[in-house]
Amino acid sequence: MANKQEKTRYSDEELQEFKELILAKIEQAQENYKRLTDTIMVDESNPTFKMMEEGASTLQKEVSSQQAQRQLDFIRKLQAALVRIENKTYGVCRITGKLIPKERLLAVPHATLSIEGKEIEARNKNKKS
Repeated sequence: MANKQEKTRYSDEELQEFKELILAKIEQAQENYKRLTDTIMVDESNPTFKMMEEGASTLQKEVSSQQAQRQLDFIRKLQAALVRIENKTYGVCRITGKLIPKERLLAVPHATLSIEGKEIEARNKNKKS
C-alpha cells in the first residue's frame, strides 16, 4: 500500500467553511463589543451614575472596559485568520508547519498553533526564564 501523503493545507471548500464560521464569530463579537461600549457610555451619561457608590461604579466600568478590550482583541485575531484564509495559509501551525487539526480550529478558529506547537513554544519560554 502506498504511503498516504500528509495534507499540507485545507481545501478551498474547507477554507470557505472556516471563513463562514469566522465571519459569524466576528459578527457576534462586534455585537458584544457594541453592547459593552454602549453600557460604558450609558453609565457615564446617566445622572444617577454620579450618585452611585464611586468604588463600585469605577470597578464595574473597569470590568466592562476590560471585557470590551478582550472582544476587540478577539475581533482582530479573527480578522487576521480571514487574511490567512485568503492567503491559503490558514490552519498551518506557525511553529511546526503542520496542519492544525480541524477540531481545534472549530473550537479556536483564530488558532495559529497546533497543540504540539504550543508545547514547543511553552518549553522555549521556560528555557528563557
